[in-house]
Amino acid sequence: MRIAGFIGSLLLVLLLAACSTANIGSSLGGGEVHATTATLPNPNKGIDYSGSQLMTIYLAGGCFWGVEAYMSRIYGVSDVVSGYANGTGENPSYEDVVRGNRGFAETVKVSYDPARVTLKQLLADYFKVIDPTSVNKQGNDRGIQYRTGIYYEDNGELPVIQAAVEQERQKYEKPIVTEVKPLDNYYLAEEYHQDYLEKHPDGYCHIDLNVLKDQELKIDPSLYPRPSDEELKKKLTPIQYRVAVLADTEHAFSNEYWDSFDPGVYVDVTTGEPLFSSRDKYDAGCGWPSFTKPIAADVVTYDEDKSFGMVRTEVRSRAGDIHLGHVFNDGPADKGGKRYCINSASIKFVAKADMEKQGYGFLLTVIE
Repeated sequence: MRIAGFIGSLLLVLLLAACSTANIGSSLGGGEVHATTATLPNPNKGIDYSGSQLMTIYLAGGCFWGVEAYMSRIYGVSDVVSGYANGTGENPSYEDVVRGNRGFAETVKVSYDPARVTLKQLLADYFKVIDPTSVNKQGNDRGIQYRTGIYYEDNGELPVIQAAVEQERQKYEKPIVTEVKPLDNYYLAEEYHQDYLEKHPDGYCHIDLNVLKDQELKIDPSLYPRPSDEELKKKLTPIQYRVAVLADTEHAFSNEYWDSFDPGVYVDVTTGEPLFSSRDKYDAGCGWPSFTKPIAADVVTYDEDKSFGMVRTEVRSRAGDIHLGHVFNDGPADKGGKRYCINSASIKFVAKADMEKQGYGFLLTVIE
């Protein structure tokens, strides 16, 4: 009976030290934050990183379930895996790490494309969701395995890391205790820890993933290659080809989307690149679809248009380089004063209900 009691006590200690039981304590007033992965689609979904020159950085920030889910949703991050770093001995199990006597930190390995996101940007995002002054504690989780740390393999990254830490130091009166060290060792965590919050969207998470709603929206143009003009002649209707490719203009008040306001996104009819959100659409009274802004600043380009004896600013799509319409300065003042007057023939509407299956799920937050 004593042996059974000892084993039971040991299991209870391990359980209470684990990420998953922060819910137990917080249900008594600990104030946990739950993940909302179901409502925060991944902007990296669909991007082919096989041709990218990926780099890696190792980040410890408390329970790795939340850190993994958070970092994987930063544009430019190819992959994130959970593991154990900078401890003693080899091949630690989760139970070994929880005991704390081997000094491992729950750490995520972040593989990223520096052409899409810089190390400086990644570290700025990392510091948004940790308390760098807290010793061996993040959220409800306590123990040496929950310390914060930045572990690097390339000494050339050290100046960037040190600059990021120094920038954070200026925000706090207490000293920064986040470790900055070379990576000594790293071991993958057990399979059930990998993508934990993808498997359990309502699982415990000490990080408020809603922070990601404030990140600048990035849309990768490489996902939307432009077909040749010959292919477009076969794909598009005659009016779509004349307007989008030959820069014609359709008639007002008789085009497809001028009076449509259902929730969804409007995409380039030739490439599918998302261009405008229903949230920014309004009735300008001009007879064409009107928007106060594009879905992201860089998805459109601008040219001077001197046709018909006027000087106007033409709006073109980035990936497809097609004629969309024009932008004017007579839009709603409280929305920035712009009116993007767009031809229905140059865009295609994807309803909110269809966005996920058509690959636009990562944009759901911009229409709500």
